[in-house]
Amino acid sequence: MAVKNMVEAITDALDVMLADDEKVLIFGEDVGKNGGVFRATDGLQQKHGEDRVFDTPLAESGILGLSIGLAAEGFRPMPEIQFLGFITEAIDSLANHMARIRFRTGGNIVAPIVVRAPYGGGVQTPEVHSDSYEGMIAQYPGIRVVIPSNPYDAKGLLISSIRSNDPVLFLEHLKLYRGERVEVPEGIYEVPLDKANVVVEGTDVTIISYGQMVVEARKAAEALEKEGHSVEVLDLRTIAPLDIPTIGESVSKTGRVLVVQEAQRTAGVASHVMSEVSERFFLDLEAPVSRVTAPDSVYPFPQLESTWLPNATDIADAARTLIEDY
Repeated sequence: MAVKNMVEAITDALDVMLADDEKVLIFGEDVGKNGGVFRATDGLQQKHGEDRVFDTPLAESGILGLSIGLAAEGFRPMPEIQFLGFITEAIDSLANHMARIRFRTGGNIVAPIVVRAPYGGGVQTPEVHSDSYEGMIAQYPGIRVVIPSNPYDAKGLLISSIRSNDPVLFLEHLKLYRGERVEVPEGIYEVPLDKANVVVEGTDVTIISYGQMVVEARKAAEALEKEGHSVEVLDLRTIAPLDIPTIGESVSKTGRVLVVQEAQRTAGVASHVMSEVSERFFLDLEAPVSRVTAPDSVYPFPQLESTWLPNATDIADAARTLIEDY
């Protein structure tokens, strides 16, 4: 079994699915000969041909508009938006057409489209390149939003997304691309969509997160374990729709909940998770539902992002308060 980082696992998933289904197409800005700005599609055009992996103009609205037309004709498009911050150029295609086409046509036309995009901070990108807009997209009915936190999940979730007949926004955190390396099976395997995963088991508090913040949550759990605290870490993996049953099982076990997101505080995934927990599992709670997020400000310039971003220390402090004060 090969050991891969996340970007290598994603390339592997794209490769095996191009080979498995001739209807799978990959296109976007610089994804062909150059292999993508982060080399996620490196070598795929050479292997599978220019008709299957090809470059587009710098026009996000055109990229997603093309995806909808191809899907209506029976293809399984995999457009890449070079950075999630640029998805706003294509919101009309995403929210008003891709997300609604199954409903609008009474199920006669589906949209098996996987929109891949890197997002997130910690790597000192220019302005607009690190923004986390997943909470905004999660609000649109009809779009599934999937965010892996490790290479194994990245490959399996991406394959599951490609095989789905519903549109998927598949987000890849920039800092995770060349982060930890883990064993990743060869060939095709699937990790189920819409299913959260308990990555660390505990009994004192549940930390719920996704993407890069799962890594920070695991670090916080390790630090708190040395103090005698038992911390459960729940990786959402799919943020729309949420896996409510798995969240409920963890809440009933620990009675304390801390939700962590990298995005700004207002109107994000954390707010939604907190609302669901409070409405559905209030009687299981022993403390107020809490959260750790970035502040409500524009993403800072690179010199300040390490201060602005939530980290393991912030998470451990908040979790410790929930355990010791209630």
